[in-house]
Amino acid sequence: MESLSNKTVIGWIGTGVMGAPMADHLLKEGYALCVYSRTKEKASDLIANGASWCDSPAAVAKTADIVFTIVGFPADVRSVYFGKDGVFSTIRSGSVLIDMTTTKPSLAEEIFAKGQTLGVSTIDAPVSGGDVGARQGTLSIMVGGDKTAVDDIMPLLDILGKNIVYQGPAGSGQHTKMCNQITIAGTMIGVCEALLYGHRAGLDLDTMLSAISGGAAGCWTLSNLAPRVVKRNFEPGFYVEHFVKDMEIALDEARRMNLSLPGLALVHQMYKAVEAQGRGRKGTHALTLALEQMNGM
Repeated sequence: MESLSNKTVIGWIGTGVMGAPMADHLLKEGYALCVYSRTKEKASDLIANGASWCDSPAAVAKTADIVFTIVGFPADVRSVYFGKDGVFSTIRSGSVLIDMTTTKPSLAEEIFAKGQTLGVSTIDAPVSGGDVGARQGTLSIMVGGDKTAVDDIMPLLDILGKNIVYQGPAGSGQHTKMCNQITIAGTMIGVCEALLYGHRAGLDLDTMLSAISGGAAGCWTLSNLAPRVVKRNFEPGFYVEHFVKDMEIALDEARRMNLSLPGLALVHQMYKAVEAQGRGRKGTHALTLALEQMNGM
């Protein structure tokens, strides 16, 4: 790939809660952007701001020099890359593909191997920071894949995030994201149970949070999601169903590595209860609702 310039065309596939604001940052920096999403309406603001619409992942890959993808599930990633109208059907040698979806490390390795046969550089770069980080351009980005390509596109990653760390070869970014999700799983149940305890004890929850968020308990989840729980706002920064998917990937990888992760397994089962209650499209902090139901609250 030639060095980045104002002639570089960037493709973006996936304009959901995370993808749309991330793509918008690139538009605002003056990059030419072509976009595709399964639901065109979700790309309407980007199109209004100057992005061009493509009617398939293949059309994006045919047009762009660099293609970002951030979709929902591993099956979606596979379809976007390997499907009949996927990016690999039209991608040009010398292009760069960056998958920012949280997906299976083995799939990232498969994408890398296919890219090698086509003369295409591939990068797995899942993110953390939720809708807030996506809107503010402050995401943590965990990067695996072709190091030379990573260095080449680092100015683009710098627009999207503030903590960008190269982890190693293909799949390493995804493995790092699994570590991130395992940590969040344990943190989330702790935050939700603390709120239930505080409520039952008769505390003012805002006052309680102002005290514990400045001490050893302080964390992103406590600062950003606990206030939403207090306000009874369970709309998604990150969907429950996507978090369940992430935990299942981590549990599958743990089994493959002969690891026992009982804490993760417990939180996974709790989130399956949230899904069973019809709340899979709520934010991850909706775990509170399942815990409230267990406690008759």
